[in-house]
Order: sequence, then C-alpha cells, then structure tokens
Amino acid sequence: MSSDRPIHLVDTHAHLASQAFAEPGDLDGILARAREAGVTRIVSISSDWEDSQRNTAIAAAHEGVFATVGVHPTSVHEVTQPGWIDDLRGLSRKPKVVAIGEIGLDYYHPPQDGSPEEVWRARQDHFFRSQLDLAIELGLPVVIHQRASSQAVAAVMEPYAGRVTAVFHCFNGTPAEAELLLEQGHYVSFTGIVTFPKTTEVHEVARLIPDDRLMVETDSPYLAPVPHRGKRCEPAYTRLTAERIAALRGVSLDHLAAVTTENARRFFGLP
Repeated sequence: MSSDRPIHLVDTHAHLASQAFAEPGDLDGILARAREAGVTRIVSISSDWEDSQRNTAIAAAHEGVFATVGVHPTSVHEVTQPGWIDDLRGLSRKPKVVAIGEIGLDYYHPPQDGSPEEVWRARQDHFFRSQLDLAIELGLPVVIHQRASSQAVAAVMEPYAGRVTAVFHCFNGTPAEAELLLEQGHYVSFTGIVTFPKTTEVHEVARLIPDDRLMVETDSPYLAPVPHRGKRCEPAYTRLTAERIAALRGVSLDHLAAVTTENARRFFGLP
C-alpha cells in the first residue's frame, strides 16, 4: 500500500528540445503536468549539437530540469567541424549539464549519409570513443544508446570499465546482456516499453535488476506507455512506467520511486 507521502520521480531520459514540444507554451504545460504526476526532475537528453545548445538553455530556464550534451550515433554525419569535441567540451561545462549523451552505436538504421556500412560504423565508433574519453576527462557519467549493436557496444565499453559509469537507456535486451552491464558497474533504465503486454523479456529483466541499479524514463516524445501507446509521450508518463515496474517487482510505488530517484540523484549528481 502506498503512503500519503508525495511521490517524487525522475524522468532520466526525455527529449525536451524535440520539435514535438516546440509549440509556443507547450513546454510549460508539459512541465506542469509532470509535476502534477510526481515527476519533479527531468534530464533532457541531447542527440546533436543543436539539441545540446537548446537543452542547456532549457535547463537554465526551468527549475528541476537538467541537461546532457552529446552526439547520437545516427547524427554523427551532421557534425562536420574538426573541433567538434572541443565545442562539446565547452558546452558540457555549462550549469546543470549532468552527463554526456546520448552516445553509442546504432546498427539498426541504415547509414544516414549514404556511405558504405563499414564507413558509417567506423564513424559512429570514433564519435562514441571520443565522447567516452571526454566524459572521463570531465568526470561525467554517460547515457548509452544501443540498437542492434549490443555486442559492439560491449566491446567498446570493455576497456572503459571502472573509468566511466553508464546508464543503458530504453533497455530491451536479454537478461544475460543486463547481467553483463551490472557486472561492469552500469545502470539500466526502462521506458514505456515495459508496459506493453507482449514485451515479456523486458518484464523479466525489469524484475531482476537490483534496486541500486534501476532507473525510469520516458524517452519522450517517443514510446508512450499504455494506455497512451502510439501517442506523443511526455515526462508525466514516467509514473505509468514506474507503476508497471513496481507491479512486476511486487513492491509499492513509494518504494520504486524512492530507489529510482536516489539512483538518478547519485548517477547524475543531482541536488
């Protein structure tokens, strides 16, 4: 049974700089609905240079919002300036920047610049490693994207074990893959996919992650949980994902909120 204490959740992965939230006044409504649902802090994730700039501005303007900076693997072709890593380094030092991300490898989508597959993957690999090195230099954690690339991501991450801490967002891998990440000291985060009735393997993983390595997110505006599946997602729906995970684990929402919020606070260094 839940107590009368207010619930405090952290949406550890939302894309507030998305064009899906660009209508005038839209962001204020999104943040108000999040607070009403008990989502008191949001980490707004960047996918490219423009995102990174917008997110640092959004975080500066809104209480309870924090930013990451980074280049997503499907956006690496958009970065052409030779000093991009220095530019990112400067941006990462802005107030309320709490991580580098989202970074990683994506072998699901075809090359976005029409290059041969091996060239595209090599470029992703270069950006991934460069941003991991930057995170270590700055003492920041990283937010990892992996899609159809879990083995390749694991190979890149292996020499970084013990040097950088990562959260693997929108996790939908196998229990064995999750166990490997846990052994390396990383965190696992779940989106609204865990509310879908047929994602039984995700349900299994959501049950086995230890309390101290678990986080929740929306990945909004994507992957809205049931009963909003197929519609625009927003941070308020973090609560629906948390409720489902609590039910899968046989714990109260109070407990799930407390442990995931503490994990987010510790991982991102939130106040």
